[in-house]
Amino acid sequence: MLLVAACTPENDIVSSPVPAPQPVVDSAPYICKLIPEQAFRLVSGVTGHLTEKTDGSQNDGDCWAPDTTPRPLEVRWMQEGNGMPREQLDFVLEDRRQVYSRHGGVTLPTDLGDGLAAYLPNSPFADQPYRVVAKFRCDGKEQLVTIYLTRIAKGRDAIKDMTELMRIAQKRYGEVYNCTPGA
Repeated sequence: MLLVAACTPENDIVSSPVPAPQPVVDSAPYICKLIPEQAFRLVSGVTGHLTEKTDGSQNDGDCWAPDTTPRPLEVRWMQEGNGMPREQLDFVLEDRRQVYSRHGGVTLPTDLGDGLAAYLPNSPFADQPYRVVAKFRCDGKEQLVTIYLTRIAKGRDAIKDMTELMRIAQKRYGEVYNCTPGA
């Protein structure tokens, strides 16, 4: 006995392309002064109420939102100046470079200064595995900004999105602290 199956092609099947992800854009209001709320929600998929907490000063501080554990968004900044020598910023960046590089970190574009973006899921940092750090000049002083995220929304490009968040954060840093990034 021979059994044969046949199919007839369906001419009315139309495939629809997957829409391109929405771009990360800069718009008010901001979380932690540097991150656009809508961009954060787009990138992370976080939908709940956001209450931020800030600790520290203009020279050395930390901000997170919402105030839960783990923190879906955390922004850390350090500024060269009183009590914060440039060597300290170099030390912190080098430490992060070593860790991020071991986890396949990607070097940021040169216009963002010296930095990397990485995904560190199997590490002591697994509660906030998406990380991006950059050291850049703002009116001749070195700045170090680090952004930590607990998750990235499905279908998003984590490295690209973190790079764009850093780009916006640096621009906002200049606006908030009255300096010109890259100068």
